[in-house]
Amino acid sequence: MNATAALERFDNHWSYAEEVEVLTFDLNGETFALEAAIVQEILDLLPETAVPGSQPFVASVINFRGKVIPLADLRLAFGMEAAEATIDSRFIVIEIDLQGEPTLVGLRTDKVNEVTTLAKTSSEAPPSVGMRWRADYINCLVKRGGEFIILPNLQAIFSSRHDAAGAVT
Repeated sequence: MNATAALERFDNHWSYAEEVEVLTFDLNGETFALEAAIVQEILDLLPETAVPGSQPFVASVINFRGKVIPLADLRLAFGMEAAEATIDSRFIVIEIDLQGEPTLVGLRTDKVNEVTTLAKTSSEAPPSVGMRWRADYINCLVKRGGEFIILPNLQAIFSSRHDAAGAVT
């Protein structure tokens, strides 16, 4: 992705407000955030059903309020090691628009932290050099204290996985 596309995606993410309310969570020692508006529920770990032949990114499903929904592991999308569940592990159920259709997806987390507000003035587009992750998978980085919070580009992550397999896998 070129620098112009990264800046355009970054600007579009903040176009509606100077601040955004987010839910922060940890994956492999990194702090990520999702817009609070897409979060449906935070769940304790539930029984999972493996889906034979699926890709590791979404290898199982869970029952959420009587609906079967895919359970995604963003660690794998970002090339991180899969991790064993701990007492702090949770699932975050989100609703995102995939190809014009509202879709419920569960996300594995190591720990859910807090709902907080992040300011546009503290954010910046991901660097085009030196990133260990795909730049198109990151909307922006927000500096808070001495750390960076990563706002993932869920559309890019799920769309690329959807396009590659014909369904969210």
